[in-house]
Amino acid sequence: MEKEIAKRLASRKRVHIKNEKLVPSAVLVLLLEKDGQSHVLFTRRSTNVERHKGEISFPGGTVHPDDSDLLATALREGAEEIGLAPGDVTILGRLDDISTVSTGFVITPYVGIIPYPYAFQINEDEVAELVFVPLRALVEEHSTKALEVTWGEKEITPHDFHYQGETIWGATARILKQFLDITMDTTGRGNTDNGARGSTNNRSTGSRAGCTGVLSAKDKVPLP
Repeated sequence: MEKEIAKRLASRKRVHIKNEKLVPSAVLVLLLEKDGQSHVLFTRRSTNVERHKGEISFPGGTVHPDDSDLLATALREGAEEIGLAPGDVTILGRLDDISTVSTGFVITPYVGIIPYPYAFQINEDEVAELVFVPLRALVEEHSTKALEVTWGEKEITPHDFHYQGETIWGATARILKQFLDITMDTTGRGNTDNGARGSTNNRSTGSRAGCTGVLSAKDKVPLP
């Protein structure tokens, strides 16, 4: 599946937003294979962060002066938030930039694959827990709300996704919807099993008993 995703991302003309009034940032849309299925990795933001406390999001953040480019931003944030080594991420491509209406950010999403199990190290100041959602559930059971709402002079169409009591909404849902539209035949439900196959490396760990979708900061796995 990863080859097809990379091909689709590379073959399209992506939307690049250049607006000096918006703060540049980047996130990682991470795929992994867990329990024989492809999953998407999300984080639940802690209550210590400035914005969007407790919400489901992708690992990522704003550009730092030392970042060489937006990919470096995304990878650095992944390392800082969840202990993900940049060398363990296989980048497949980029999605369109999106802008946030209320907070003034422009977000560049990078799609990548990581190995699993993995020795995540959760930064409790920023992340409360990791949330693993099967890709098939997002494709087959997602809820999209096509109701247009007016924000200022603009009409926008919000989307949200629901899975086992979790709600993914806002910019994260918009990025996720874009990923599914571009890389999956969502109407045909696509082939979402056994797709994300990260290579095993020395940061991988053994199977985690009882890990059914959420890994909290208290469940840190020590590095070998």
